[in-house]
Amino acid sequence: MQSQAIVARWLRVLTGIVAIAALSGCASVYVDNHTKEVDSSKFGKTNPPHPVQMLFEFQTKGVANARATEALKKQVLDQVQASQVFTSVGEGPVDGNALLSITLNNVPLTDDAFSKGFVTGLTFGLAGSQVSDGYVCTAKYSGPGQQGSIAKSARHAIHTVIGNGSAPPDATKASDVMEAVKLMTRQIVSNVLHDVTNDVAFK
Repeated sequence: MQSQAIVARWLRVLTGIVAIAALSGCASVYVDNHTKEVDSSKFGKTNPPHPVQMLFEFQTKGVANARATEALKKQVLDQVQASQVFTSVGEGPVDGNALLSITLNNVPLTDDAFSKGFVTGLTFGLAGSQVSDGYVCTAKYSGPGQQGSIAKSARHAIHTVIGNGSAPPDATKASDVMEAVKLMTRQIVSNVLHDVTNDVAFK
């Protein structure tokens, strides 16, 4: 149930294939390996050190998804805090008005997901299919007294294999959708943090 609160599109797809999963076996979830986590030691640091206000929003095809935002917000806030880029990270305004805004947008990569799942069900799992979800993470940052903002983005994907389909190449299997979404989020956020903090305008 928790996974359904994370990604609205997953709710749509998974609802349509509940019966299929029962007939053809479990669906396997994989996190694409092309977007790897960047270690925080490679991030730039504020100079002089200062706090930041952080805003986070999860979107589904560009539309705000409040439940998914609430489910992932603490993880993202804790990740930014643990990076030690800023002296502190919070949701309220800070001295100097530094602001970091992170948006994670779930966009479809696979067309006609229901038809693929339906075919899998009719063949009792003998035919396999794959549904892929894309994610675009955008970070915008403005430092103390800074005019304008730095904007960086990164892309990621999660793949679900239904029935007897083979595992996607170059992907890491997750135990469930929740684990996959958390891993994907950590990896993609690390990439935009790296790019923002290494921009020549970062301060």
